[in-house]
Amino acid sequence: MWRWIERQQHLVGFTLSSLLRRKGKTLGLLGLYVLIVFVLASVTFFARALQREAALLLAHSPEMVVQRTVAGRHDLMPVRYLDVIRAIRGVQAAHGRLWGYYYEPHDGATYTVLVPPAHAVPGTAGEAERPGVGETPAALPSAAIGAGTAVVGNGIVRLRRAAVGDVMPLAAHDGSVVTLRIADTFSAASELVSSDLILVTEADFRRLFGIDTAYVTDVAVTVRNPAELRVIASKISRQLPDTRPITRAEILRTYESIFNWRGGMIVVIFVAAILAFVIFAWDRASGLSAEERREIGILKAIGWETADVIHLKLWEGAVLSLTAFLGGVILAYVHVFFTGALVFEAALKGWSTLYPRFRLVPAVGAEQIAALFFLTVVPYTVATIVPSWRAATIDPDTAMRNTAE
Repeated sequence: MWRWIERQQHLVGFTLSSLLRRKGKTLGLLGLYVLIVFVLASVTFFARALQREAALLLAHSPEMVVQRTVAGRHDLMPVRYLDVIRAIRGVQAAHGRLWGYYYEPHDGATYTVLVPPAHAVPGTAGEAERPGVGETPAALPSAAIGAGTAVVGNGIVRLRRAAVGDVMPLAAHDGSVVTLRIADTFSAASELVSSDLILVTEADFRRLFGIDTAYVTDVAVTVRNPAELRVIASKISRQLPDTRPITRAEILRTYESIFNWRGGMIVVIFVAAILAFVIFAWDRASGLSAEERREIGILKAIGWETADVIHLKLWEGAVLSLTAFLGGVILAYVHVFFTGALVFEAALKGWSTLYPRFRLVPAVGAEQIAALFFLTVVPYTVATIVPSWRAATIDPDTAMRNTAE
């Protein structure tokens, strides 16, 4: 056993000296290898972290959201639908929500306008969910929202260069102007949710969008037994055929898909990196350089066996690939969780104008590291064996004579 360990130590030492003799080529291969691992790991870490954030945010969302659809599109829901939903056996509570999207042409940004529970339609209750998504801000600002005032997200404050106490005019549906004074802003901790969010009173919301008091945007439903969600959703669909019940699990699956493959950009980056690695590994498998063949010929001439040469080259590939893997993973970790993925944040975060400033919480699992390892380290290490075996089976004199010509 000790003899085998000592032999491996000698092989590793010879491998390192051999790589150092070819500094230029070694550094070039190592740099390209690190870059490929860095891209793959950054994409994987970023997507996983956003997926984790979505799961945490949706954990306190409504168990079910019921929307009314007209011609396949989301439409306003009559308040009378609330009584029908509340009368269904198993429904614990149902409250209407008021939310909408406001496009500001001067900024080129779309704001999310929401009525918090304290100002919602009569009979509403529960936490402040962000519309259409269900996320709950980390904490509502302490300032009370009154008529003509609003609480806005930090992304809007930065975009409009505004501050607490400033006036923010918004164009209403009929061309009039709704003037809102900024009463407070959200905390930085909730920016992933609240960057583009505006909280207003019910009266200001209805005036801005021209929505009658007989309508709400949708209905948040709480059930007594979560196991009966599908049954209750089926009952709602039967009694209100023009509605669409959406469970929390369905929303979570949708956001997992969005964060994993944001607009196809992650797929493009991932495929590009895979192709680069395939070309890289194929180049290694296509053959050895003249210097490497000459080195193998000398080793064979002084008594090395074919198995020893293959073993040496296996160690050489392992040293290069493991070094590149560790370097690429560490750089990707720093890039994603300490710099906010500066290289491709615009493509992956998904906000067109209002970019939130937030720090992702590391969510790196063993399965991710294992997948990256087998995708990058194993193929390259194996790719070094085939050309080494071919060169090792050639007569030493022939190998050295061919390289000298």
